[in-house]
Amino acid sequence: MDYTLLGSSGLKVSRIALGCMSFGRPAPGRSWTLDDDAAEPIFRQALELGITFWDTANVYGMGTSEEIVGRAIRKYTTREQIVLATKQWGPMHDGPGGSGLSRKAIIEQTDASLRRLGTDYIDLMQIHRFDPNVPVTETMEALHDVVKSGKVRYIGASSMWAWRFAKMQSVAELHGWTKFISMQDQFSLTHREEEREMFGLLADQGVGSIPWSPLNAGINARPWGDQSTERARQNPKVDMFGNPLYLDSDKAIVDATERIAVDRGVPMAQIALAWVLRNPVVASVLAGPTKPHHLADAAAALKIALTDDELRALEEPYVPRTPTYFQ
Repeated sequence: MDYTLLGSSGLKVSRIALGCMSFGRPAPGRSWTLDDDAAEPIFRQALELGITFWDTANVYGMGTSEEIVGRAIRKYTTREQIVLATKQWGPMHDGPGGSGLSRKAIIEQTDASLRRLGTDYIDLMQIHRFDPNVPVTETMEALHDVVKSGKVRYIGASSMWAWRFAKMQSVAELHGWTKFISMQDQFSLTHREEEREMFGLLADQGVGSIPWSPLNAGINARPWGDQSTERARQNPKVDMFGNPLYLDSDKAIVDATERIAVDRGVPMAQIALAWVLRNPVVASVLAGPTKPHHLADAAAALKIALTDDELRALEEPYVPRTPTYFQ
């Protein structure tokens, strides 16, 4: 495993992160999630591979992912060995503190995550999205306060427009408050909109990118049209706002990925992940495993150096699109 500092901070993370959305109490529409027993081999494999950066969120499994992750840390390793990240913003219950980024919600949801995780501090607390209903000054001061209280070590953000992220960073700098060190954003061979404005901003600000869905829900990891897995069959074609998650033109990208993988004798996932990892702004890539080979492929991708010809074949077919899963 390779390790790097997250942005310009002193926080060292593994370049592959264990994405824990796959863990939780199974529920309708989430039959693919893993409970404690089913997740045990994944946690053990992560540690064997040196994957010590673990990322979850309060809304994953309505808190059950955090509970499973907390128990796994206590059972298989020590708290000091893990860089533990979680997120808040989404609805956890009715009432003013159950969702969003108000002072009330941030303090309440930080405490709730600490209880579920069974720890007294969170290494990286991320806001899951931007909250347009709360003044940025209120959000950034509250995040600063949970850091100064010792409950949180660092803060990060997730998918939003670059101008909103810049606004939040500027407000924090103006007041001398804690600034974000990371941006968890959607980035893959078939979703490259972050290259337009966000990545330049991150480079300028010294913020590390932690891409989510680096395989675009598996689309980049199997031949075009292959719906051989249960989760693939469940994949929607649009997000909740009606924006397409992939385009017909993406077939050329997936076909190129397949050709390169065949030529190199490796799984397609390794090629797709190697392309994401080569971006200098990317600090760590989220791998959300449900099977052991998912983590093995992610770790192996670190060793792949793509040639100029391979990069052209992967990049030239890309067609611009609307970013997804946020407005």
